[in-house]
Amino acid sequence: MKQTIGFIILLLGLASCSGGSVSEEEQFVGDLLAKMTLEEKIGQLNQRTGQWEMTGPAPKNDNSQQLLDDLKNGRVGSMLNVVGADATRKAQKLVVENSRLGIPLIFGYDVIHGQKTMFPIPLGEAASWNPDLAKLSSQIAAKEAAAMGLHWTFAPMLDVGRDARWGRVMEGAGEDAFLGSVFAKARVEGFQGDDLSSELTIAACAKHFAGYAFSESGRDYNVVEIGGESLHNLVLPPFKAATDADVATFMNAFNTIDGMPATASSYLQRTVLKGQWGFDGFVVSDWNSIGEMIEHGAAANLKEAAERAILAGSDMDMEAHAYVGHLKELIEEGAVDIKYIDDAVRRILTIKYRLGLFEDPYRYCDENKEKDLIYTAEHREAARKIARESMVLLKNNNGILPIDKEVKSIAVIGPLADDKDSPLGNWRAQAIPNSAVSLIEGVREAAGSDVKINFAKGCDLSIGKRTFFDFMTINEDDRSGFKEAIRAAKKSDVVLLAIGEDAFQSGEGRSQTDIGLAGLQMELFDEIYKVNKNIVVVLMTGRPVAIPEIAEKATAILETWHAGSEAGHAMADVLFGKYNPSGKLPMTFPRNVGQIPIYYNYKNTGRPGAEGAGQTLWSCFTDSPNSPLYAFGHGLSYTSFTYSDLKISENVISADGNVIVSVTVKNSGDVAGEEVVQLYIQDEVATYARPVIELKGFDKIALAPNESKEVQFSLTNAELGYFHPNGTYMVEPGTFKVMIGGSPSSTLKSSFEIK
Repeated sequence: MKQTIGFIILLLGLASCSGGSVSEEEQFVGDLLAKMTLEEKIGQLNQRTGQWEMTGPAPKNDNSQQLLDDLKNGRVGSMLNVVGADATRKAQKLVVENSRLGIPLIFGYDVIHGQKTMFPIPLGEAASWNPDLAKLSSQIAAKEAAAMGLHWTFAPMLDVGRDARWGRVMEGAGEDAFLGSVFAKARVEGFQGDDLSSELTIAACAKHFAGYAFSESGRDYNVVEIGGESLHNLVLPPFKAATDADVATFMNAFNTIDGMPATASSYLQRTVLKGQWGFDGFVVSDWNSIGEMIEHGAAANLKEAAERAILAGSDMDMEAHAYVGHLKELIEEGAVDIKYIDDAVRRILTIKYRLGLFEDPYRYCDENKEKDLIYTAEHREAARKIARESMVLLKNNNGILPIDKEVKSIAVIGPLADDKDSPLGNWRAQAIPNSAVSLIEGVREAAGSDVKINFAKGCDLSIGKRTFFDFMTINEDDRSGFKEAIRAAKKSDVVLLAIGEDAFQSGEGRSQTDIGLAGLQMELFDEIYKVNKNIVVVLMTGRPVAIPEIAEKATAILETWHAGSEAGHAMADVLFGKYNPSGKLPMTFPRNVGQIPIYYNYKNTGRPGAEGAGQTLWSCFTDSPNSPLYAFGHGLSYTSFTYSDLKISENVISADGNVIVSVTVKNSGDVAGEEVVQLYIQDEVATYARPVIELKGFDKIALAPNESKEVQFSLTNAELGYFHPNGTYMVEPGTFKVMIGGSPSSTLKSSFEIK
């Protein structure tokens, strides 16, 4: 250990004496790289998962012994799934005190929407249309993760998702590239802060690069077929935003794009990411995505897969054992130039340097911080605030919400009503199972002693085992709780019906051909509806769901997503009017699965027609409207907002000019509220057909009753252009429509021209 520390101090000294043309970071990394053997270099490209509790001795089996030997001999550069200050310290010690150069490990983990304190799933957070909240939740998640010895999260997921069948939409920001880009920047800044070496920040990872959410039929890991126009205008912008925010790492994707495995795509990883965008961090493969090239039929064996991946720019191999097993041989044969290895190693060492690991390999392994900084009251209060702002009021007939003070009895019914686990969501890191505040707990606390709460579950959603690695068994038969639920509904003024999805119905590997309500839930709704029409559906989901019957019959619907640790309190805050809902949908709710993919920024066909026109020869379904159940940007409030006085500063601008768009928004209702002011454009005529409407700006404002505010947006060539299929950015002359309102369907309109 003393020799290692002395070596690092020597390198730091050399760095401080270097000339102005080379930074201390570059000098340090370059000098260390020059000291490394080929085997040590390849070791830095090798990421392994934890195989035993690092707080104890390695089990006596071949795999664990091999990992132990690799750690001690510098053949591992990173580990994942090793969590806790004590465990990471012990694993780090194995490397630092035994390997020749003592190069520290970087510990990674899936910190997706919280570490121990759970926040709403990312799709839910995006429904807040408040990137400051995503930044805050990422800051807290980073603080808790760093306190548990971690340096790196495999988040944020930046895949633009238009297909609700794909279970991983819960990890992203929805269907829009502009909204996704804003949230990408916020999450990266939240995780990484201003100083990556801070003991309260961690390195972020932009994933999955690229196209993963466009998998055919919404089936996870499936092939992707998209053209250049879609790639550059829909898929890549959030990743570019993350790069501009100095994201430390990227993760490539499982899928093929037009036949090319993303892991082997030199166009994506070298031409675009490391070339055009100037990304100086490193790219990690997804779990065994290098090895999966064999299954794709794009590599004959693991050696060939290793060759294709390293040449394409995939720097670190996650659990395929391809690089550590074959790169040395490939270099000796001349199939791979050593410059590709050196470039990858330099990138990995640079991120370790920026994390401060060479200065102190154990700086994140503080058990006192682990005790003091995790799952605190302050963090849970933030989770409550973020959760309630993420909720979307989809329907509210007769002003049934907020619950009137005259209401004396409330039935709380449904399979999710007392669920303390599903609100934690999937990809829950180190969350304590069954630790969320349930709906019934939140309602009981908020209602007080003067309101009678009649609780009856009605039915279970699933039976038997439910874990990340198991498919659930849905309850299709047990209606034994129906009678009690009907009795509770009969004797209550209002029914809160908690239905939707279990946490493990969405997430990785949870694609579905049916995105309706599973099991007996619809039947339970119908039975309750027979005895009490005052039904408020509290909808808990990880994706948009198709609920046309619910939308028709329920008096109100509140989409709460999987809302995190403080879910029940946040739901009650909204239901009882302590918080006025302000969320807007980041993803379209279809009427039925046959409409999918469905999204707001579609391009017109040559025969667009009109809903209800009775025509046959236009682009339509014969058994369903084209329109969605609930559109992107939709969300109600307990107050009303009036838009007026739309102004555009210039009627004509040049291609490099800008126009200021302003509108006055007034709270025309009786209670204070927040409104998401949304700006859309349409490029009416272009070389390539453009969407009928595109989000290009939004601002969330708070207004008291009768208060007005002028909101301004600036439109520049960054908003007014689009990408040619070859990746060239174009701003073309022509007329642009401008639309501003509280949703895409409720807008004021004007126009201007580019000449």
